[in-house]
Amino acid sequence: QVQLVESGGGLVQAGGSLRLSCAASGASGRTFSNYAMGWFRQAPGKEREFVVHISRSGAFTYYGDSVKGRFTISRDNAKNTVYLQMNSLKPEDTAVYYCAASSRVVLDSARQYEYWGQGTQVTVSS
Repeated sequence: QVQLVESGGGLVQAGGSLRLSCAASGASGRTFSNYAMGWFRQAPGKEREFVVHISRSGAFTYYGDSVKGRFTISRDNAKNTVYLQMNSLKPEDTAVYYCAASSRVVLDSARQYEYWGQGTQVTVSS
């Protein structure tokens, strides 16, 4: 079982930046580097949307079209943490942001991820 805790959400004006963190613990004998990580988001009344994926080593990343060029994912396997730097934020980025982990081969499908955090709210005002 892996526990994921997101932090860093908040209220920001359009054009601003936020940095989300996701701290992992309880990897049940596996190290954090055994897990591919992803960020998803869900706005009120909408389905959960893929934001970005990062591979176990951090060498490979894959972004959703709506955030490409504005968001950057990174991970620090020594700190069991993955980060999401969000720049040039838009009101349409408003959502609850979820961190997810998987020991399996995954990319952009939420169903592929095994473990989820509770989410952190990001609100972008116009």
